Amino acid sequence: MAATARGGVGEIRAGDVEAAGLAAADAGPFLAALRLATGKYGGDAAAAWAAVVAAGVLRPDHPHALHQLVYYSVYAGWDRAKRGPPPYWFPSPIDCKETNLGRVMGENGPKLLGASYKDPISSFGLFHKFSVHNQEVYWKIVLKELSIKFVREPTSILDASDKSKKGGIWFPGAVLNIAECCLLPWPSQSKTDDSTAIVWRDEGFDDYPVNRMSLKELRTQVMTVANALDTMFQKGDRIAIDMPMTCNAVIVYLAIILGGFVVVGIADSFAPQEIATRMRVAKAKAIFTQDFIIRGGKKFPLYSRVMEGTSSKAIVIPATGDLLGVTPRNGDISWKDFLSRSAGRSSIYSPVYQSADALINILFSSGTTGEPKAIPWTQLCPIRCGADTWGHLDVRPKDIGCWPTNLGWVMGPIQLFSSFLNGATLALYHGSPLGRGFCKFVQDARVSVLGSVPSLVKSWKAGNLTEGLDWTKIRVLATTGEASDIDDNLWLSSRTCYKPIVECCGGTELASSYIQGSLLQPQAFGAFSGASMSTGFVILDEQGNPYPDDLPCSGEVGLFPLYFGATNRLLNADHDKVYFDGMPIYRGRQLRRHGDIIQRTVGGYYIVQGRADDTMNLGGIKTSSVEIERVCNGADEGLLETAAVGIKPSGGGPEQLAILAVLKDRSAPYDANILKGKFQTAIQKNLNPLFRVSYVKVVPEFPRTASNKLLRRVLRDQLKQELASRSKL
Repeated sequence: MAATARGGVGEIRAGDVEAAGLAAADAGPFLAALRLATGKYGGDAAAAWAAVVAAGVLRPDHPHALHQLVYYSVYAGWDRAKRGPPPYWFPSPIDCKETNLGRVMGENGPKLLGASYKDPISSFGLFHKFSVHNQEVYWKIVLKELSIKFVREPTSILDASDKSKKGGIWFPGAVLNIAECCLLPWPSQSKTDDSTAIVWRDEGFDDYPVNRMSLKELRTQVMTVANALDTMFQKGDRIAIDMPMTCNAVIVYLAIILGGFVVVGIADSFAPQEIATRMRVAKAKAIFTQDFIIRGGKKFPLYSRVMEGTSSKAIVIPATGDLLGVTPRNGDISWKDFLSRSAGRSSIYSPVYQSADALINILFSSGTTGEPKAIPWTQLCPIRCGADTWGHLDVRPKDIGCWPTNLGWVMGPIQLFSSFLNGATLALYHGSPLGRGFCKFVQDARVSVLGSVPSLVKSWKAGNLTEGLDWTKIRVLATTGEASDIDDNLWLSSRTCYKPIVECCGGTELASSYIQGSLLQPQAFGAFSGASMSTGFVILDEQGNPYPDDLPCSGEVGLFPLYFGATNRLLNADHDKVYFDGMPIYRGRQLRRHGDIIQRTVGGYYIVQGRADDTMNLGGIKTSSVEIERVCNGADEGLLETAAVGIKPSGGGPEQLAILAVLKDRSAPYDANILKGKFQTAIQKNLNPLFRVSYVKVVPEFPRTASNKLLRRVLRDQLKQELASRSKL
């Protein structure tokens, strides 16, 4: 990294390349290839980086330090303040026409945009704006791309005539069963009964071939479970799933919806009290679970937690093999006995068809404060999921999609529906995604679309878990859940020969992301390239006034309320109060609250700066925790992660900046004053020279929600208490 400090890519020497891990014999040829790729671009850093990637100068098997050396040197002179985030991936004028959106734009662009239409890349902004203001037209186009079978067609796409219904009425009159849509052959997607629906592997069997399940096999098993459900429950009953996202969990999920019941999603990490809360709030009649969870070669109890959390009937599935490792309590039933209840019933199952706004799934917010919000998903939500991944992740028929998650969190249903409604294969690893076994599964399953969360990427990178593996079959990467680390994403993209990472940010109540990356726009690490298709929003100043659409700014986001797939009610809270009260009117309609503070940069990228309550005022300047953390994470190589919070002194006065840190080596000695100096230097150099670090503390780990969101509020409260105790001494 020394060359980064000295200057640009032209100043890299053989010694720098060797110091970055390349053998001396390879340093000369590497430098020659680098000079050849970048030599003619002079000061055009973006063109130089594009040439480096196109020429294959950097390979996945090169040390990460070498990728760092080249990337940071190429962009050493890049002024983010004047130019925005530096791009690392660029859409191809040729390949863009093969993307889902590019193909649809080529077919419809001239007709819809007239002479303004040029090509998918240069006309993307116009087409996006068209999708926001002409939702009837846009969604008619997209529906033809997904495997959606209406038993009764909607009378229209959107009825927005009743202003009291702030989100409008979508697909009025439509009748369907969205689970059936996942299970049918679909000629336009070349999806047949013999197509592979699921590919999976059990942890510990990493050197065995992956397992495959055809669409016909999946449909047969789903109908078997649906038949068994009919012997025990009434239509509309709410049935929970609390287990890892395995093949059986997916089968149960689809069967519950196929049969006209409602899924209650509960993450398998929850303690008994949290299970009890969700079962009570959802009024669940029963729960599917496993005897144990297998993670990293260890068995962790799950059924015992479920028993402690609820007295409702449990159907218990063995984590491995056919035999349970526990004895079911009275009233509970084993998976084997449950399946036997379908014996003698017809192998053909008639789906329960319902209106498009019928409830199919109850999900929960993270519950960082008070009781978690019970969020109802209707049959519209899966369509939004499928459309988002079709348009932004470019999921196509025959793709193999993998995103380690859980059906208790929003990404579980999103990944399930995004695969099946787009004719893609769902890839599942029955085990921990933190180990090399998962990374090898990605290779062996030939995953082409891989999703993650930043903490997972950090773990893979820290352990160098992809060493010796081939991830070049991946064509699209995605990440969500928390702010991405630029260097971690550099590592991730480099493992795939620099494929794009589509950043996604949304919410359970939106069934989608409101800002995302796009394969028709250049992508920058840790940044979003725009709003998702058909989504409109404004950024509000502190008085609630919208900034101009093309102005770099920072503020709370206000979503346009006609948002397909978004909730119009909550089961245990006042929907209007949560999402609309206090929001300004824009173009005749009240904006919808999401709660994020986002920055629009020079160059038109977006960066999420945290939640509205994760901002602080330092010396009269409003800034976000995420912005400070981005800078501080790179201040010392021994840092794993940092958290920035604002502390208001008990005696009054200006807010003070406190930074907490977790070290990579928790047993390593450290000096808080030295860290404080490094943080101060990094902030002054890269953010604002007026910001002062008042307090630094090293902690073993950060408190997080079960969905891995950082609880800065808890850190802030703990620090306040600690500092208040000190002041009394």
